[in-house]
Amino acid sequence: MKKLLILRLLILLVVGASLANLARGWWVNGHATLVEAAASALPDDMPEFFRKAGKALGHFVGDPDRWKNPSAKFLRAGTSADHFLDLEDVEGKDLPSDRYQAIELLQSIKKRPEKVGMLPYAIMENYERLACAFYDFRQDPENEAIRWKCLLHAGVMAHYTTDLCMPLHTTVNYDGMKIDGKIKQKGIHARLDSFPEKFNFKAMDLAKGLKANKMDSDVVWNKVIESIRDSHRHVSTCYELDQKNAFTAPTEESRKFVTERCRMGVQLTMDIWYSAWHKSATMPKPY
Repeated sequence: MKKLLILRLLILLVVGASLANLARGWWVNGHATLVEAAASALPDDMPEFFRKAGKALGHFVGDPDRWKNPSAKFLRAGTSADHFLDLEDVEGKDLPSDRYQAIELLQSIKKRPEKVGMLPYAIMENYERLACAFYDFRQDPENEAIRWKCLLHAGVMAHYTTDLCMPLHTTVNYDGMKIDGKIKQKGIHARLDSFPEKFNFKAMDLAKGLKANKMDSDVVWNKVIESIRDSHRHVSTCYELDQKNAFTAPTEESRKFVTERCRMGVQLTMDIWYSAWHKSATMPKPY
């Protein structure tokens, strides 16, 4: 009886770890490489402390995955849906730019919001947190606590923008395709997730030739939605490459594909960071 109980506990631990890994956009070091690339390519009118903080941002970008700690059950339940948006379940509806209105919309079409995902809202909310932190920095630029606050919000936001560029975070088929009642290509999520880290992608290569663009808030929202749809269009390519074993044994085609997706994430991240900086210049006093 005791051996059976121990076996059950081990199974639960393995399953729990597997489910946690599935929700990652890239492995932690992959996320870090992407944000270091984004920081390195920022223009000179961004604060110097921020442009030189690639390593700190590379730590903070991993926080949303750390919040999946099995003992943090409230945090895990409250933030897990922020990592994805299953576009098939949206049924072609235009999402409102408000998390709670989106919840109402999804419930009206008999969908569970926590199963569909809240990815665009996680990006927008953290973009505005960063803009508020930059506003504080403009008022008190020597305040070390404010600088760290900027980096924390920027890193958390970047987790979600780099999740977005991974196509399997935009589909119900996030870890295998159901065909004739059976799941085919199980494990594809981890095989693609691990690619930048396992095959040693470099920040300087991902940032090469990229330049930040500033956008107004409504344009940021539209860009996020457009980027999710663009990422979703690459889901079939993920499965085609995986069928060729190209995420395990890299080919020129798979390297090019993953590099392009990573560069898309770098571009989006730096664009939204830069937009948050410019937004902060015209924000009114909060109180």
